[in-house]
Amino acid sequence: MKYTLNQLQIFLKVAETESITKAADELHLTQPAVSIQLKNFQAQFDIALTEAIGRKIYITPFGKEIAKAAETIIEQVYAINYKSALYKGQIAGRLKIAVVSTGKYVMPYFLSEFLALNPAVELTMDVTNKRNVIESLANNEVDFSLVSVLPPKMDIEKIDLLKNKLYLVGNQAKAFDTNAPKEVFKNLPLIVREEGSGTRQTMLEYLNRNDISYLKKMELTSNEAVKQAIIAGMGYSIMPLIGIKNELFNNDLHILPVKGLPITTMWSLIWLKGKQHSTVAAAYIDYLENFKNKMVASTFKWYEQF
Repeated sequence: MKYTLNQLQIFLKVAETESITKAADELHLTQPAVSIQLKNFQAQFDIALTEAIGRKIYITPFGKEIAKAAETIIEQVYAINYKSALYKGQIAGRLKIAVVSTGKYVMPYFLSEFLALNPAVELTMDVTNKRNVIESLANNEVDFSLVSVLPPKMDIEKIDLLKNKLYLVGNQAKAFDTNAPKEVFKNLPLIVREEGSGTRQTMLEYLNRNDISYLKKMELTSNEAVKQAIIAGMGYSIMPLIGIKNELFNNDLHILPVKGLPITTMWSLIWLKGKQHSTVAAAYIDYLENFKNKMVASTFKWYEQF
């Protein structure tokens, strides 16, 4: 057999996601490239690794065994790389972080300099909804999770990184009685995020806490989709400021002042209390404790305008 490390990585990602599209997206490859490598990898086995039913791909029992072996091989390759770096006196290893979807506008800024200073560190960052982020943390599958709403029943430690401000936004400025939120929302078509979203949870807590009835227009599965729907004039939503910077400055979106808004939470990097951190994870905590305030002051200065 002449399978490559690249083929093992691609097959493992397909097995994890059960989707060529998702695997291609997470690996930053085209779908045809993933399909070709998957086909070449399959050609080296007499037993099927996958089964396609309609547009859905399933991993066969034999494929699941190969995926486990592939994961072990890849982990050993990482170990060799890390040991080589350690002998050179470098911080080396894999840093695994799960990030809620809106956190993709936050986390990279708190990682870029650390990774530049430590080139032997390999980052795995999974961007998904809050429910999956908390689940991966609870199962100890990641070093850290970035959330804006802390899990209430989990024993954790945290570093607060940045305030999370959520405003009512629309595609044009409107004049409301800002002291009468019940009247504002009464006939305002609202776009909400899907179940399991931290943004949805925060929005609904505000509406319920203030006994506000609202007109639900639609439900979408990402803040980016919500943002584009608002720009297109399909409704309004309460959205995190962090994800709408460019649209505000370009006047594609407008903040609509309403009593009780913005809602302010906190972007926090969390981990399981008592977790035995790897050398890389411990170094990252130390880095954040020393430099996070500097990063906030330099990178998120625009935040103070709102």
